[in-house]
Amino acid sequence: MAELVYPPVIAAARTMFKALDLRLDISGSEHVPTSGGAVLVSNHIGYLDFVFAGFAARPSKRLVRFMAKDSVFRHKVSGPLMRGMKHIPVDRKQGEHAFRHALESLRSGEIVGVFPEATISPSFTLKKFKSGAVRMAQEAQVPVLPVALWGTQRVWTKGRKRDLRRRHYPITIRIGKPMTADPAESAVTLTERLRERMQELLESAQAAYPEGPRGPEDTWWLPAHLGGTAPAPKHT
Repeated sequence: MAELVYPPVIAAARTMFKALDLRLDISGSEHVPTSGGAVLVSNHIGYLDFVFAGFAARPSKRLVRFMAKDSVFRHKVSGPLMRGMKHIPVDRKQGEHAFRHALESLRSGEIVGVFPEATISPSFTLKKFKSGAVRMAQEAQVPVLPVALWGTQRVWTKGRKRDLRRRHYPITIRIGKPMTADPAESAVTLTERLRERMQELLESAQAAYPEGPRGPEDTWWLPAHLGGTAPAPKHT
C-alpha cells in the first residue's frame, strides 16, 4: 500500500529540525537492513525519541512502525497520524494483541520500533529492560537492531516544560550491529546482552557529544555519574 502519511510527516520533521538548527550526528546507519523485518530497540530519554530513532533508518530508506501507548492513537490530532503511519497501539492491560500485531508486521518485512524501558528514564540512564522486544524478534526470527540516543532530552522530556524555541542542540544517534535473536537462547539472557550492548552504544554517544552544560542551571540533562543533577536512577 502507498505511504500517504509517513513521507509528509518526515518532511515536516526535517523542517522542524532545520528551524531549530538541531545538529544530528548519526553513526552506524549501515547496520540498518535495507529489506526484511527487524526489531529496532532504543533507549528512551525524551518525548521525541521515536522521531529521532526513526531517522536512524532513513539512510536505508526504511520506515519504522513504533509501538506506542494506545492513548496516543485516541488523540484527535496524533491519532490519525499514528494510524496513517501504521504504528502499533499498545494497551498495557491487554498487551497480547499488540504483540501479535507487531509479529505480523515483522513477518511482512517491516521494522518495528520498541522502547524496552517502556517509559522515559528520568535519570537519563538505562532502566531495566522488558523482554518483549527480544521475544518478538525470536518468534518472528528477525534480528534486533540496537540504537542509542543522546541529547534528545534537551529538546523535550518528562518533567520539563516544552519549549521548541530552544535551538542549536546537538543530537547524537548510534546504531549497533544487528543481534541475532536465537530462539534457543533464553529471552532473559538475550535481553541482558541487549542491554549491555545498548549501554556501550549510549556511552559512545555520550563521549561523542560535543557540548556540556551552558551554565550551573543547565546541568539537569546530565546524569549524576557524568556530573549532572538528573535524578539518581531507581534500582528495581
